[in-house]
Amino acid sequence: MTLIDTHCHLYDEAFDSDRSEAVQRALDAGVGTMLLPDIDHSSTPRLDALAQSHPQHFRRMTGLHPTSVKEDYQAELSHVYSRLQHCREGQDSLPPIVAIGEIGMDLYWDRTYEKEQTDALRQQLEWAIEFHLPVALHIRKAHNEVFHLLRDMGKPAGMQGVMHCFGGSVQEARKAVEMGFMLGIGGVVTFKNAGLADVVRDIPLDHLLLETDAPYLAPTPYRGKRNESSYLPIIAQKIAEIKGTTAAEVAAQTTANARILFRL
Repeated sequence: MTLIDTHCHLYDEAFDSDRSEAVQRALDAGVGTMLLPDIDHSSTPRLDALAQSHPQHFRRMTGLHPTSVKEDYQAELSHVYSRLQHCREGQDSLPPIVAIGEIGMDLYWDRTYEKEQTDALRQQLEWAIEFHLPVALHIRKAHNEVFHLLRDMGKPAGMQGVMHCFGGSVQEARKAVEMGFMLGIGGVVTFKNAGLADVVRDIPLDHLLLETDAPYLAPTPYRGKRNESSYLPIIAQKIAEIKGTTAAEVAAQTTANARILFRL
């Protein structure tokens, strides 16, 4: 099987002791391409260093994570735009930036910076159109707010992307698909009573992507431990069981989906 991990943070400090080994385990498991979402300016150097060390296997994203949106978010947005410009103008030799992410809204803990998160998301969605890039959306307790913003913007026809680590209802999943978004399915699909199985059962395979979000949200039987890209086949197998098909079919379709969305 050939698999693509469309969302992982292998540059995270959790992998400092065995990063090379974790990358090799992923390759051995058939995960030949891994996409690296950014968080803010502090995570960028680590992300770029990893991508540069394995240019044939990693692709980069750039974006401001909603939980990093604070009073200084405009300076953080300037950092994102600078990276987009450098990539477009060919000013670096790193693997290409294939998406703006991860961006979105996260109102799980509080709504202190809800306005700033909305402003940051709107700006980055506009850049996605300007730079002809898909988006990787992080949405937590904010599906209605994001859908409202997309409607308010008129959801430009050229805007594409994935709702990463999808955690909404079947109805929200249908709405996302109707708006042209893919759904990122990770380890949560293996959790009992998570509800994600209902979404996977309802949504056609050609609207799904595989991801780990490593080092977070490891699938069963590794739940509670560090996640890594080599666990992606477990997620593919669970989706296959839910849909009554084979892991090979899930891998083939989700890999094709990722290649189209991110132009891999």
